Amino acid sequence: MKRPSFLPNANPPAGSSVAARAWERGLAPFRGRAASQMLPRTRLGGPMPWVIAIMVALTVLAAGGALAMANLAAQARSDLAGGVTVQIVEADPALRDAQTRRALAALEDMEIVQGMRRVPDAELQALIEPWLGGGVRSEAVPLPALIDVDLSGAADARTLDDLRAALGPIAPDARVDAQAQWLGPVFDAISALRWLALGLIVLLAFTSAAAVWLAARNALNANRGTIEVVHLLGGTDGQIARIFQRSAIIDAAIGGAVGLVLGAIALKVLGAQFAALESGMVAGGGLDPVDWLLLALVPVAGAAIALLTARMTVLASLGKMP
Repeated sequence: MKRPSFLPNANPPAGSSVAARAWERGLAPFRGRAASQMLPRTRLGGPMPWVIAIMVALTVLAAGGALAMANLAAQARSDLAGGVTVQIVEADPALRDAQTRRALAALEDMEIVQGMRRVPDAELQALIEPWLGGGVRSEAVPLPALIDVDLSGAADARTLDDLRAALGPIAPDARVDAQAQWLGPVFDAISALRWLALGLIVLLAFTSAAAVWLAARNALNANRGTIEVVHLLGGTDGQIARIFQRSAIIDAAIGGAVGLVLGAIALKVLGAQFAALESGMVAGGGLDPVDWLLLALVPVAGAAIALLTARMTVLASLGKMP
């Protein structure tokens, strides 16, 4: 066996077969398992798993919020897609009632109208009471007559124009509006919050990658002397990178599991708080099984980011080593 140039003496120690076998193993080709034994690694002793757990928990919260808001907007649009409100804006109660009766009769004869209901005056007064106070009389503040109409199709612009054309001759003071238009600003706000949540998810992904990059650089600097010995024993950059990859994937798996549990608990608590509001619109913003499955993939994505970041960081740093 040829003596390596970096060893002062290639002859095995005499008088001990155990020492001879150890010497032979030291000169054996370098392998990944041997490298993993030479480079010490920590799991829960370092901060990396906890950093990943926090990032995953925040990502689950942001993703869960985005999915819940998407479900809320979709449910609200579905419920209001065929909803139309007809207002008879007439100050004279007699003329208002007469136009309302004619409008109800005309709507009943339309094939597109699936159902309708005149909103009682008591209900209207209850709706305006928070703004105008109790005891408001219709003589002092004339209230329009409201008719809720449920169409068999979508309340698009063409359908609204047809309704206005049909009601115009018999109820000149009638105003026809799609119920979905009233919630237009709400839908815009929900869309903005969804984009904000997606931006937060991207930011958290970059932050997680930066944390893994910093941890990998610190580990390389702490084990630089050992890495040089590994190179002398024949270890390649790929083998060394796989050692750090295993550490990163284990830390990411532990942290991701903890973060997923914490994020899921937080989402459940928030969901229970919103459900206590007993609002029909808020109730449509829950998470279905498909959404929970998507959230379960967040730790997997975090582990993939940690794996790729650790590999690229280690290979780039090893390429600069002499």
